Amino acid sequence: MTSPIPGFSGASAAAAATGATGTEKEKSKTLGDRDTFLKLLVAQLKYQDPSKPADSTQFLAQTAQFTQVEKLEGIADMLKGQQLITASSLVGKTVEFMDPSGARSTGVISAAKLNGDSEPMLRIGTTEVPLSKVTEVQEIKPDATDAKPKP
Repeated sequence: MTSPIPGFSGASAAAAATGATGTEKEKSKTLGDRDTFLKLLVAQLKYQDPSKPADSTQFLAQTAQFTQVEKLEGIADMLKGQQLITASSLVGKTVEFMDPSGARSTGVISAAKLNGDSEPMLRIGTTEVPLSKVTEVQEIKPDATDAKPKP
């Protein structure tokens, strides 16, 4: 059986283990979770009873779960990047969207940005609209004067 780890007790221990406070804690939450997991795993192995070693299947299962979480975080990061690419491809296009009051509006997208974990925001005039509120995308048609005659 393993002994309790001195200084570790609940969520405050996780914050203490990472040494992060305030906004640093939010920025490095993922890193802190990884560090905390590894510290707990090492402590578990260090303090285990030599006559009753940890079950190797449980150890492998924990390691597999840790790897799976890391891979899922990578996929989530790729998804955020894809969302930003999608949003940025709409810059300069006319869109129809639901404004904050619930009415349908139309405008040209002038910018796209990604705020942390939230979905991409599109700037339409002076309004910022979530990508999910866009209901129609229209291609801006070139003026008739820009058209070149066919040979």
